[in-house]
Amino acid sequence: MIGVGTTLLLMASWYGPGFHGNLTANGERYNQYANTAAHKTLPFGTKLEVCYQGCEVVRINDRGPFIPGRSLDISKGTAERIGFIHSGIGQVKVTRLN
Repeated sequence: MIGVGTTLLLMASWYGPGFHGNLTANGERYNQYANTAAHKTLPFGTKLEVCYQGCEVVRINDRGPFIPGRSLDISKGTAERIGFIHSGIGQVKVTRLN
């Protein structure tokens, strides 16, 4: 579990096309352009600052990723805004805000 104020490097990926408009694990419609992310265990509503080349604050609203070795799935829009879209998979710096 990531404690409030803790900063970690996590293996991340992004998702969007194919999921846009589907229901997330918390019952919201997935918006691939919103600042949201999926994590296996963090409570829904948890806010994380995710940094790669830039930083964005995301809110956990879904479960996943379900591929071994990955800890966080960020939305396509977030990936674009932090310069992660072309990497697709890699380490991001994550700080839990709440």
